[in-house]
Amino acid sequence: MNSLEKRSFYSFVCLYLGSTLLFVFLSAYLYYTAQKSSLESETYYKLEHLADHISGLIIKAHMMGETLELPEEKGFEYELISLGEKKQYKEGYFVEDGYKVVVSAGPREHLNVKYVIVKTKTYFTKLAQLQQFVALLILVSIFVVVVISFVLAKLFMRPIHQRMEQIEEFIQDVSHELNTPITALKMSASRAITKGVYDGKILKNISISTKQLETIYQSLTYLNFSDKKEPKELVDLATVVQRVVAYYEELSSAKKIDIIVQTQEKKIEIIPSRAELLLSNLLSNAIKYSMPESRITIHLTQEYLSIKDEGVGIAKEKLDEVFKLYSRESSVAGGFGVGLSIVKQICDEFAMEVEVTSTLGEGSEFRVHF
Repeated sequence: MNSLEKRSFYSFVCLYLGSTLLFVFLSAYLYYTAQKSSLESETYYKLEHLADHISGLIIKAHMMGETLELPEEKGFEYELISLGEKKQYKEGYFVEDGYKVVVSAGPREHLNVKYVIVKTKTYFTKLAQLQQFVALLILVSIFVVVVISFVLAKLFMRPIHQRMEQIEEFIQDVSHELNTPITALKMSASRAITKGVYDGKILKNISISTKQLETIYQSLTYLNFSDKKEPKELVDLATVVQRVVAYYEELSSAKKIDIIVQTQEKKIEIIPSRAELLLSNLLSNAIKYSMPESRITIHLTQEYLSIKDEGVGIAKEKLDEVFKLYSRESSVAGGFGVGLSIVKQICDEFAMEVEVTSTLGEGSEFRVHF
């Protein structure tokens, strides 16, 4: 990952961890508070119940003349305070010397017993166990959250990483594509200055290189500013075809490629610049991947526009990917993988369909259905 991806990755992890751990700690606190309150209530009612039960046994033993037998309850201790006890006791429920204590005057001085004291340490034992359980639950939750956060971050970053790689390749390809015409322009200009004469060959090289730069500029402009609203017009595609073919005549003749045009009048509602960009990308793509001394056929009817070349062709397994952004169907020629994607976008924008048929080593045909 590059530095930008790392920052995005760790920002996502920190944000996810921070928000999730806050939720974990809040949930743990609420759970602990609820369980502690429940344990407190349980202990209080248990102590009260035992105190009332013992008081009832004392009263019954006194009135029936029976021997008092106190029940055994695991984890609980009893103490009977006689009337003569000088130490002062306060009725109620409280904590004393590590015990939860209930002092009750329930015996009503029967059997000379003034108070019944019931106490237990069970509350604190269970509270410690609850604290350990909550702490363990928090640790396990933190571990799970950390693992999930990294897995989610990886999944989140995967398409971004792939797109970053595509963009980096795109920038490299654009740089390479720009370098070729720029170098040709520099060399042609240098030759013209050295010779002091502007012959046809030099001017032709300058014109070809300039048009290559303009084609790249138009593609990049469409990718970045295609959402700009422009009015549609009724455009005659036959005229556009002738204009685009004339524009690329120098480039096609440089490769000794014959362009055969068979058109009839066909008008559609489209943004004029989009129509030219559509045909320009299809034709420049055909020229780019055609072999020298080959032929390109352009056929325009009322139903479709077809551009067929005798180039390198496209493998069957790559036919489904040629219209994807940054996808290049062949490494034989240059390019940066946006031309056919732009063609597809324009066709989608104006309710047209584009299809491709190809045979590897024989050529390709791109057909736009109106």
